[in-house]
Amino acid sequence: MVKAQKLKSAIEDLCLSLHLKSTMAAVLRGSLVTLAKGLNGAWLQRLCTRSLSLTSSQNVLEVPPARADSTFKVTMVPGDGVGPELMTAVKEVFKAADVPVEFEEFHLSEVQNMASEEKLDEVLASMKNNRVAIKGKIHTPMEYKGELASYEMRLRRKLDLFANVVHVNSLPGYSTRHNNLDLVIIREQTEGEYSSLEHESVSGVVECLKIITRVKSRRIAKFAFDYATKKGRSKVTAVHKANIMKLGDGLFLQCCAEIAELYPKIKYENIIIDNCCMQLVQNPYQFDVLVMPNLYGNIIDNLAAGLVGGAGVVPGESFSAEYAVFETGARHPFAQAVGRNIANPTAMLLSASNMLRHLNLEYHANMVSEAVKKVIKQGKVRTSDLGGYASSEEFTRAVIANLAF
Repeated sequence: MVKAQKLKSAIEDLCLSLHLKSTMAAVLRGSLVTLAKGLNGAWLQRLCTRSLSLTSSQNVLEVPPARADSTFKVTMVPGDGVGPELMTAVKEVFKAADVPVEFEEFHLSEVQNMASEEKLDEVLASMKNNRVAIKGKIHTPMEYKGELASYEMRLRRKLDLFANVVHVNSLPGYSTRHNNLDLVIIREQTEGEYSSLEHESVSGVVECLKIITRVKSRRIAKFAFDYATKKGRSKVTAVHKANIMKLGDGLFLQCCAEIAELYPKIKYENIIIDNCCMQLVQNPYQFDVLVMPNLYGNIIDNLAAGLVGGAGVVPGESFSAEYAVFETGARHPFAQAVGRNIANPTAMLLSASNMLRHLNLEYHANMVSEAVKKVIKQGKVRTSDLGGYASSEEFTRAVIANLAF
């Protein structure tokens, strides 16, 4: 009896001393069951559970999520402009954080003579096989060379990446005109003005078709309401121009209203696109989740990014029923910064963190995102777009130095 009591006491001390080591604690838990087989099993389980989940109010941190045991393959498309430099930052941070991800890298560009049907097929095959990708902006030249649909658009259509999600969130420690912003922009990105249906009907007259369908409008509306429900959001606002495009945007607005009836707990509103732009600048706090057709989404993504620091700080992601592609929220190649080591890696690193979360790698996702936010909050190492003097490499090294294992 005395020996049993001593063993209990030793086990309790050991459990408490290992509260910060999730992996070791998990192993310990199994070992304790074996070692104390002769003791009261129920008592041992309660002890291990209690000692490994003590809160910070007891001066003990909660156990972080367990690390992954397998390696995930992810397709990487650096794209144009500063894309390759930003991907280098991602790879360096992932290496330092020991992230269990292996990249399959493909260079696809319309402006660097690295685009062809064969290359596009290779990228699509990799994306379909891995189901997850991270990509930079593939720049679309304005000159017409016989193909209206860009490689960017063709990727979206081939994978049916119908929903683009941009979470606009203020960065702690970086002050802007509007602080503490937290809104989500959801954009349908497979039809609308980006349908690539243009023709010259007679000399000097060009018709550009905007396609709005009931099926895709209802699909993106349902995605927005499902997203709001899952994320605990309270309102969805449909953005449109139905007062002018009465049939096209009218159909989109009608579909949003129909879907809204299926979600009585979520408030539904609609707003005209031009008024939405003004309201975002004047009072962005009135918005929660916004859903809109293709072109409006592109405009609002960039406007909203400007509210919290610009294109360099806002992450984005695109989804289909099967695939997920992670990229920056405001898509800019930032070509004038190529080779100058001044691009801000924040948006791409946060996108990479969201990708890890999508892969259920919560431990590594939190590690990367917290390190990025910590560097910005400290304010000592910031790139020029945030008012600092640090290079891209210096920012990346600062993030690595702040990784908390």
